[in-house]
Amino acid sequence: MPNPKRKISKSRRDKRRTHHGIEGKALFHDPQTGDVSLYHRVNLETGMYRGNKVMKGRNEA
Repeated sequence: MPNPKRKISKSRRDKRRTHHGIEGKALFHDPQTGDVSLYHRVNLETGMYRGNKVMKGRNEA
């Protein structure tokens, strides 16, 4: 199996990994209520998920 001839320094290794940064999370904009939330999550304020009412919201009695 091929092996490196010399040890790769930490700075050289880290330079190669500079593009592996964390990206921001994708957000969902609900066209009916105008709320912004994470994808695949129920909006706890309204109880809506993908335009459907799935549970009671916090602001409901």
